[in-house]
Amino acid sequence: MANIYDTANQLEREIRESEQFGDLKASFDRLKENQEAHALFQEFQQLQQGLHEKMMSGEEISEDDAKKAQELAEKVQKEDLINELMQKEQAFSAVVNDLNRIIMGPVHELYN
Repeated sequence: MANIYDTANQLEREIRESEQFGDLKASFDRLKENQEAHALFQEFQQLQQGLHEKMMSGEEISEDDAKKAQELAEKVQKEDLINELMQKEQAFSAVVNDLNRIIMGPVHELYN
């Protein structure tokens, strides 16, 4: 019988070698080279994380939080390096979603 953890480790190695992950990594490397764009990206990530934590704890999102998020989102949308990274993330995410669908196939079959 195959060891599914060996298979998972092999899949992890193959993901690292995939075109989509390579494109994502290259895009992120380019972003990190631009200090201003990278700082904006980090600020955006921190804000998203903070808002997510508030929502998960049942805390209300204030008007100030929403306004800050909107303003930061507008800045992010104007930054080409961040937009490129987000496109590469979407392409990589599509691969991960496909893999998840395949992996979860036996469970879906079981319940259907």
